[in-house]
Amino acid sequence: MSEPVFVTARTPLLLDDVRVLTGARFVVEPDPGVMIRALAPLDHAGPGDVSFIEATRYVGQLRATRATACFVPERLAAQVPPQTVALVVAKPHQSFVAVARHIYADLLRPPPVFGHHGIAAGAFVHPQSRIETDVTVDPGAVVGPGAEVGAGSIIAANAVVGPGVRIGRNCHIGIGATLTHALLGDRVIIHPGARIGQDGFGYVGASAGHVKIPQIGRVVIQDDVEIGANTAIDRGGLRDTVIGEGTKIDNLVQIAHNVVIGRHCIIVSQSGIAGSATLGDFVMLGGQVGVIGHVHIGDGAQIAATSNVKDDVPPGVQWGGSPAKPMREWFREVMAVQRLARGETTIARKTENGAS
Repeated sequence: MSEPVFVTARTPLLLDDVRVLTGARFVVEPDPGVMIRALAPLDHAGPGDVSFIEATRYVGQLRATRATACFVPERLAAQVPPQTVALVVAKPHQSFVAVARHIYADLLRPPPVFGHHGIAAGAFVHPQSRIETDVTVDPGAVVGPGAEVGAGSIIAANAVVGPGVRIGRNCHIGIGATLTHALLGDRVIIHPGARIGQDGFGYVGASAGHVKIPQIGRVVIQDDVEIGANTAIDRGGLRDTVIGEGTKIDNLVQIAHNVVIGRHCIIVSQSGIAGSATLGDFVMLGGQVGVIGHVHIGDGAQIAATSNVKDDVPPGVQWGGSPAKPMREWFREVMAVQRLARGETTIARKTENGAS
């Protein structure tokens, strides 16, 4: 059995073009015509590869690398071996990513699964839907009545686009994803298995049992949003659930009804946001963060992984813990508990005497 190679570089670059693209400085001028064909970590890189280093703990790997070129900060330039061209930049990882986006440009959006363009045999596209030009629909996908799909978009195999759903241009709806009651902007990426627009979790108690509340809102997803695999975003109960422009949501995230998320937020895997919570712009939630309903997290706030947010969070702060609180306060509590666990009872006596 042959070994498949799933990713191959498509657009190699002259090393001088890499310098122009990233604004790098050569320590030693390389031979003209040197090509960069792929990217690799320091310890796996070889001829034709470019790599990067930022942390000094990897200097040993840098000294031993066989990469053709390496992005380095000024302080590490002298550690680059003679066979490797040093590309001196202020932010090596950002420069490395810029080259990656050029060489692997076709990976910035998932391709069609079936390797074709247009509506495939075996796709189920309702005659009352509206499909613009250059749309790809894979076998097994369903596009319901009244749905609209913008030019350049891809509906992958077994995905379901429900009645009346609007999908903008150059979007990708992943394998097995489902969309109902949703409006998507342009360049939205939905990864496999995501569930968008289903009922929110809404009931009222009654003597005969729980009574379901009709969910009459929508999900509005703005331009350039990316939503990870198996993430669930419920539609609004009375008002819309909104995901702001440029926000990136990881795999296995739960976003409940009426949640409003601002622009350019980062929400990491296994986080859960309860109903009617709001996040400002540029908010970052670490992995497994829980946010209770109806709280507000201000612009630019950062919440540490595994924290539980139960109160409003001011803009621009870093909070952590359960319940979440300012980071320094949380660290002091953790240190105090650790000291007590080691038997350092002086902290307990100080507390009893009212000392801080």
